[in-house]
Amino acid sequence: MRLVMMGTGAFALPTFEALLESTHQVVGLVTQPDRTIGKERGSTRQTGPSLKAIAVERNLPVYQPENVNTAEGVAQLQAWQHDLLVVAAYGQILSKDVLAVPRHGGINVHASLLPKYRGAAPIAWAIYHGETQTGVTIIKMSVHLDAGDMLAQEAVDIGPEETAGELEARLASLGAKLAVKVIDQIAAGTAKGVKQDKSQATSAPKLIKEHGLIDWSRSASQVCNHIRAMQPWPTAYTFLHRPDQPPVRLIVCKVHVAALLKGSRPESPPGTIAAGAGLFVRCGPNDWIEILELQPAGKRRMTGGEFLRGNTLPSEARLAPEATSA
Repeated sequence: MRLVMMGTGAFALPTFEALLESTHQVVGLVTQPDRTIGKERGSTRQTGPSLKAIAVERNLPVYQPENVNTAEGVAQLQAWQHDLLVVAAYGQILSKDVLAVPRHGGINVHASLLPKYRGAAPIAWAIYHGETQTGVTIIKMSVHLDAGDMLAQEAVDIGPEETAGELEARLASLGAKLAVKVIDQIAAGTAKGVKQDKSQATSAPKLIKEHGLIDWSRSASQVCNHIRAMQPWPTAYTFLHRPDQPPVRLIVCKVHVAALLKGSRPESPPGTIAAGAGLFVRCGPNDWIEILELQPAGKRRMTGGEFLRGNTLPSEARLAPEATSA
C-alpha cells in the first residue's frame, strides 16, 4: 500500500522507521513546521531526531503546514494518491476532509489503553494518576479525538520508578510494531475494529508548564508519581521559602517515599522540610518523601545532600507555591 506518515518527534520516529522498512511504500511525510529549540514543546513532539531529516535523506517529499486541514493541505495529500494515512503524535486534530483523502482513511498510534487517556499526553497522565499498566492502541481515525474503533491493543507494565520519557521510548517501539501489523491486516482485508466504550473514556490534556507545580498536600506516593510524570517536560517544581529571603524555584528531579519518617511530626504542615541525613519533605496524610535530586534556579542539577551542604535551612523553611500567605 501507498502510505503517508504524519507525525513529529521522538514518539513518532520508530513508527516512521518501521514503515520505511516494511513491504509498503511511504510516499510522503507530513510533520510540524520547524521550531526554535524549546518553543512550543509541551511534549517530546519537538525533540529527538528529525523525521524530516530522514525523509530528505531518502528523497521523500515533506509537507510542513501550520494547519493541514486547509484546502491547500487537502490538495497536497490528494496529490500523493496514498491508500492510508498513518499518524503518531502529530499534534493536530484532522478534519473529515483530510481523513477522506486516502482510500482506507487513517490509523493513529496512541499511547494508552483506550478508551482511557484520550488526548495529547496519555503517558504523563497515566503515571500521574498512579496507573501500574498502560499500553498502545491502534485506532481507525475519526473526527472525534481518539474515539475511533480499536484495531489492535497491547498492554505493558509501568515501572515503579519509570518516568514519562522512559516509558514513552518503550511505547514508541511497541507502537511501531503494532502499526505495521495493522497495516498488513488492512492490506489483506482482515483488519477488524472494536468499538470503544465511551463511558470508560478519560482525558489526557496537553501538558503546560503549570502542571509541574507540586501540591505537597497530596500523599507521598502521589507526589512521587507527579514528579515522574513531568519528566522530561515540563518538569516538577516548587519554591523554597525562608524568612526574609525571596522564594527560590526548585526543579525536583528524583524522589522516593521516606517510609522511616511516615507518621512522624504529625503537626507539621505539608511542605515542611526535615533536613538531616537527607532532604525530607512532609506530604499530605502524614507521610514524607526524600528529595534525591533537584536543580535550584540558575544552578546545576545536584543531589539532596549537595543542596543541604550549600544552603542554610532554618526551621521555618518550607516548600510551597511561589505566592503564599503563610
